[in-house]
Amino acid sequence: MLYTDVPMTARTLPDRRRSAQLKVVPRTLSSMRFFLCIVKWPLLAAQILGLSFATAFGQTVSSPSVADVGTNPVISLDDAIHRALANGPVFAAAMADSRIAQLDRSIARAGLLPSATFHNQYLFTQGNGSTDRIGQTTTSAAPRFIANNAVHEYASQAVVNETLGLQQLSAVTVADANAAKAVAELEVARRGLLSTVVTLYYTLAASESKLATAQHAVDEANSFVTLTQQREDARESAHADVLKAQLQQQQRVRDLADARLAATKAHLELGILLYPDPRTVFQTEASAPPMLPDRAEVEAAAGKNNPQLRSALASLRVSEAGIRSARAAYLPDLALNYTYGIDAPQFAVNGPDRTRNLGYSASATLDLPLWDWLATEHKVKQSEIRRDAAKVALSAAQRSLVADLAEFYDEAAAARDQLASLDLSAATARESLRLTRLRYENGEGTVLDVVDAENSLVSAENARADGVVRYQTALANLQTLTGRF
Repeated sequence: MLYTDVPMTARTLPDRRRSAQLKVVPRTLSSMRFFLCIVKWPLLAAQILGLSFATAFGQTVSSPSVADVGTNPVISLDDAIHRALANGPVFAAAMADSRIAQLDRSIARAGLLPSATFHNQYLFTQGNGSTDRIGQTTTSAAPRFIANNAVHEYASQAVVNETLGLQQLSAVTVADANAAKAVAELEVARRGLLSTVVTLYYTLAASESKLATAQHAVDEANSFVTLTQQREDARESAHADVLKAQLQQQQRVRDLADARLAATKAHLELGILLYPDPRTVFQTEASAPPMLPDRAEVEAAAGKNNPQLRSALASLRVSEAGIRSARAAYLPDLALNYTYGIDAPQFAVNGPDRTRNLGYSASATLDLPLWDWLATEHKVKQSEIRRDAAKVALSAAQRSLVADLAEFYDEAAAARDQLASLDLSAATARESLRLTRLRYENGEGTVLDVVDAENSLVSAENARADGVVRYQTALANLQTLTGRF
């Protein structure tokens, strides 16, 4: 404050003393710069100290440099969505689950068809010291294990098996229902990712707009400091006006730093979904907000194409198919077998006596379930419990659809209606600042009027940017119900 009062007191001093006192400022600044170079403080500390001393001596401070976003590559919303679908981990997991469910359905359907294998086996059994007639041979060493046919036994057979039962059919039904549910969950994940991308995209656009507003506010504050100093030199205003303008200038510089930090955060959050390196430089594309469709059109689209509702319906079908699959354990299964090949003491088509070893066999087995200690009954009850829970979830999904549709549409309509008012407020604040500065320059207004007008303009510009984000977010939430992005 000592050096701040120098210009005011210098008017009453002789020219030589005034000149000597005015030279204090550049000498002090030079010594401070020399001191900072000697001790090698960080560049940020030098900038902060330079700002403090320059403000104290009544000098105009230039704003920190801002990156020229106009030279950065522009990415559209469609391109951002396309990139996010390729990089989103939640969507990738849902895509994997859907593909796995499709393969499970193929596996279940394959269980209805016969299976074929080519069986090859050589079996050696210790003999018991006697001979026996085995197969087509007259005499051969008898095996010690009665379950085996010969000491040397060769098997080379093509085996075809088929099992017929309600459980196999129920497994296909369950797999189909799970596949349908996975498809619905994939669509839920896709729409959720799209809504996230839209929100992050327009949040970044708003942060870039706020950064530009902060930069303009700093420029305006610098210009106003110069104006107050000129008026003070002309003895048209008090030194208090300069101090008030400098305080406003310092606040605008701090606001600019915060706006730059917010823009960097928004850039990184969106960059995580778009690029391998989230620090990749890009900027958003300026576009007019889309129109809000009619409520009747939105309700019709949401009722026909809502993934949450389809997922709940698929879950109910899965539980009902699970009940049928559990009840199928009460019924018998019919197993069919056909075998063609050799099973003889020689690995040959014909035996030593020219008898033919190559042949076939067929079997049919019917297993009737009798008692399993109520395990099947308990499995049926488990499936019925899951079905009842799925019914409750379906009812909740239907109610949530109705409530979310009304809430999201009303939010989008309110945000849309406020956009015009926010545009008008920004234009009015801009004109108010221009007129207020003219009044101050003509000596008809006060410095507080100009500062208040500057604050009003910054608030109006930031409110408009937030209003655009609010409308786009509400519209994206509404589009998650309709699928029309």
